[in-house]
Amino acid sequence: VRVVCADRPEKSNPRRVRWTAGGDRIDYPGNVTTKTADITTAKLLFNSVISTEDGRFMTIDLKDFYLMSDLPEYEYVRIPEFLIPQQIIDLYDLTDKFVDGFIYAEVRKGMYGLPQAGRLANLRLEEFLQPHGYAPCPVTPGLWKDSNSDLMFSLVVDDFGVRYTNKRDVDRLLAVLQLEYKCSTDWDGTRYIGLTLEWDYDKGKVYLSMPGYIERALQRFEHSKPTKVENSPHDWTAPTYGARQQYVTYVTSPLLDAKDNTRVQEVLGTLLYYARAVDCTMLAAIGSIATQQSTATKLTMQAIIKLLNYCAHHYDAVICYTRSDMILYVESDASYLSETKARSRFAGFHYLSSRQADPTKPPTEQPPMNGAINIPCKILKEVLSSAAEAECAGLFHNAKEAVPERITLEELGHPQPPTPIVTDNSTASGIANDSVKQKRSKAMDMRFYWVRDRVRQGQFIVYWRRGITNRADYFTKHHPDRTHQEVRPTYLHVASKNYFALLDETTQTVPSHMKVPTDGEGVLIPTVTSAYRPYYARRQRAVTTRQPSIIRQ
Repeated sequence: VRVVCADRPEKSNPRRVRWTAGGDRIDYPGNVTTKTADITTAKLLFNSVISTEDGRFMTIDLKDFYLMSDLPEYEYVRIPEFLIPQQIIDLYDLTDKFVDGFIYAEVRKGMYGLPQAGRLANLRLEEFLQPHGYAPCPVTPGLWKDSNSDLMFSLVVDDFGVRYTNKRDVDRLLAVLQLEYKCSTDWDGTRYIGLTLEWDYDKGKVYLSMPGYIERALQRFEHSKPTKVENSPHDWTAPTYGARQQYVTYVTSPLLDAKDNTRVQEVLGTLLYYARAVDCTMLAAIGSIATQQSTATKLTMQAIIKLLNYCAHHYDAVICYTRSDMILYVESDASYLSETKARSRFAGFHYLSSRQADPTKPPTEQPPMNGAINIPCKILKEVLSSAAEAECAGLFHNAKEAVPERITLEELGHPQPPTPIVTDNSTASGIANDSVKQKRSKAMDMRFYWVRDRVRQGQFIVYWRRGITNRADYFTKHHPDRTHQEVRPTYLHVASKNYFALLDETTQTVPSHMKVPTDGEGVLIPTVTSAYRPYYARRQRAVTTRQPSIIRQ
């Protein structure tokens, strides 16, 4: 057995000490896959709650979920004598049962640590609920629906995230569950899968955060907060201005020992969930460091320290989702040869927004900004031969991510028109739409033509838009400190304005200290001031040199 300590703030008994079976020493030949919802499914469910009329959210937690199922084949554990209190030894008369300082026990029911325990518990729950009208959706893992109402819930191990419009439907679900399980409920729905949720149903908003997560991580890794503010999660290599080619500088560094290498892996594993859940600004840094963790060096450890310093000063990430028409949009981008060993990086920004007037054609205007439900940000394994091929690879991977998102939305009751995917590369758009004559690009990876086939089927609409507005661009490169400071309000919920919000607004409240022109009746004329422009606007010289233009209604 192993002794596992955990801090679970959402539980009634948050400080937990448990015995678990050593799962790494069990040879179980059967299937151990358990269908549970992932974080993207949960985020889609949150959006569905605030976008459904009279929609509400609550959570249910089942007690001793893993411990209730019978094992078809018994397992065996060895318990050291020093783990058993003398009171227990006397109560159960265990003195004569020790062999060389151990007790050998037979496990007949589910136990934490057994590889098959989760699957057996899930199958038992499914078999129990189906006669009452509750069944998992055909495609999306962990998403369930009630055949007698519009109630739906996502299931992550033993945690239910329930979307409902009538409280009586939840009461019926609880009555059914209590026939077999002990349940605890949270009608405010403030905690789910480690996320803290703040619901504002009147305004149609929900705020996602993970307070205390970074503080506990820094305490675990014994990393003190530096005195100097760190605004970048990774190093930035300044370009050599005037040079026609930018060369990579190779620096040799000694390898880390086994202990430090394990520390690198633990830090990356701890921060990855936080980055995927709320703070997307760390994704590019985590991805780059992850490619080095198998052969980590002293430079890798320096990158880890820089990432932890960034976390120590930026630990209050919040995502805001706003009521929408639940239409999926994807913005795709890629950077060519931006990583070592001639590799490239792709990224995407997947979000839900309003319905277009003609959903069969590319949007004429950029949809209103909303929090991201998914941000794929990875280094491409393929060595690509051009920027256009890198952009095609980005379209391919983003479209693959979008397919299960479309299916989940439809199973949640939100039918989807063809999903618009925007790219800032006209050649990649032409290849996807079969509107250009290919020559050298015929040698591209055959998988990238999958996007063209899905466009012909009417599943996607791939179109071009200027890169200055591409919301996925930030995640494809390593930027200087100033860029991270300016862009953070764009993707996370903070009080200050952001560039994309100003692009969407036709009017705005102008701060009183700014001198702006007025019309004849003293009404302020809306302006887009350079004070709010992030790095996107600086990418074009004309934008940085001209005076802020006046935009009249």
